[in-house]
Amino acid sequence: MEHITMEESKQYIGIWVTDDGHIRHELLPNNRYDEARGYKKNAYQGDYKVTGNHIDYKDDTGFIADGEFKNRILYHAGMVLYKEM
Repeated sequence: MEHITMEESKQYIGIWVTDDGHIRHELLPNNRYDEARGYKKNAYQGDYKVTGNHIDYKDDTGFIADGEFKNRILYHAGMVLYKEM
């Protein structure tokens, strides 16, 4: 069976959340994201690009970060996020 990347499957689109629910990343189909932190909605917003299983973020202030999708988990900036179903 051939391995399909997150980029190819587009399974990254949706809401990713930390185990405690404090951080929530909504990856939108238009390559924009909206991050909520705690009770603060829209804490950070910006663009993202998925290449294979790698994601690059650039928020609207110019801050950049990245992450990796492995086994349906998003590892980003020391955080572990799970896709909300």
